[in-house]
Amino acid sequence: MNTDFPASDFDGWAETYDRSVSETDAYPFTGYADALETVVARAEARPGMKVLDLGTGTGNLAVRFAELGCEVWGTDFSEPMLARARTKLPAACFLLHDLREPLPPELAGPFDRIVSGYVFHHFVLDEKVRIITSLVPRLSSPGKILIADISFQNQVALEKVKLAVGNDWDDEYYWLADEAQAALRRAGLRVEYAPVSDCAGVFTLQA
Repeated sequence: MNTDFPASDFDGWAETYDRSVSETDAYPFTGYADALETVVARAEARPGMKVLDLGTGTGNLAVRFAELGCEVWGTDFSEPMLARARTKLPAACFLLHDLREPLPPELAGPFDRIVSGYVFHHFVLDEKVRIITSLVPRLSSPGKILIADISFQNQVALEKVKLAVGNDWDDEYYWLADEAQAALRRAGLRVEYAPVSDCAGVFTLQA
């Protein structure tokens, strides 16, 4: 299993995570709130929908669906992050799980929507595609997968932000929308990409 980012790296971030993503509109969280709202809008969320939030963190995306009357399930591999999410959403069902491993039986679904916010940039493209395609059997028909994340239209766009950011840049497996869309389509998925800021966007995927 890829161990580039262990859960321990995120356990200590749980207490300050919400401040990190909300108190600045600079890279890598430029457009964070707009990206999450775009997921909800493109999900066409409505009461009674069953929604699975992968890598829920402190529950910022899950909360938005719960407020619209959805039945919310969530996973994360950091117990301190989940503790924060459970405080926000005591009625939701949250499970400790590493997204790089197969989903547990409790998450057999089907789910009307599977969503994720700011998680997949930790995976190389092939692993992104592997994980996403493994989720398709857990969807209802018709269902959608929606992913908000740090992303760029192409390598040129990434390099522009990297140059502007300078020493604050972190090298991770950021989405390049042109490459990712091609790979996901080869895997048999329909995919749309909506840029939200110069370093964020939302992928909408269907089988």
